[in-house]
Amino acid sequence: MTREIRSWLTDMDGVLVHEGTALLGAADFVRALRDAGRPFLVLTNNSIFTPRDLHARLASSGLDVPEDAIWTSALATAQFLDDQVPGGSAYTIGEAGLTTALWEVGYTLTDTDPDYVVLGETRTYSFEAITKAIRLIKGGARFIATNPDVTGPSAAGDLPATGAVAAMITAATGRKPYFVGKPNPMMFRSALNRIDAHSETTAMVGDRMDTDIVAGIEAGLQTFLVLTGSTRAADIERFPFRPSHVVDSIADLVSRV
Repeated sequence: MTREIRSWLTDMDGVLVHEGTALLGAADFVRALRDAGRPFLVLTNNSIFTPRDLHARLASSGLDVPEDAIWTSALATAQFLDDQVPGGSAYTIGEAGLTTALWEVGYTLTDTDPDYVVLGETRTYSFEAITKAIRLIKGGARFIATNPDVTGPSAAGDLPATGAVAAMITAATGRKPYFVGKPNPMMFRSALNRIDAHSETTAMVGDRMDTDIVAGIEAGLQTFLVLTGSTRAADIERFPFRPSHVVDSIADLVSRV
């Protein structure tokens, strides 16, 4: 039996856009959500960009997604740290998406005896910064990472991402980070709190079985797998869990809004 859906969470890359181009039905889906007044958030593990940056990037693709409807792993990480140690301090490796999120919750960014080392994505990982992170973690700072993705896309091919650099720091320190982003269902629960939604009446739309769908299931959401991204129909049987529904693209969900 299909549950009523009153609010929506959706992944961004592979669901709404691909390499800067809106996917079939994406603009109609976002428009339908806004016209119906449905609470929704667009989720991304990418911690490089601020919601304002992503709003502009989506707008250039023809998608009108408000800044406050974008939830990144950087925002989820900042919320988590604010809940754990309000007004704390952190040494960060990352870009504006992460540093802005931490600053906005009142965190002090420092390389002197921080409460946390927070690792996010950046286009240019610095060996000096990684060395500093290793020394601070060995000195007692707790290790947090925005997401476990080991590679990220670029026009020239895959780039090492947060998970790969985290593995290097773990090898040097013996400390594993706590990953806040997908597939940690905590990112989904923080998103639900953000829009005052309940898991029983919220759906998650994603293109990856190993992040979007498994985290949606663990958070108690109804899940829709779209076949416009990483996962193909033939791949589904390899996983020990299944989405609630499989559809060709986000276009198939416009009528569900």
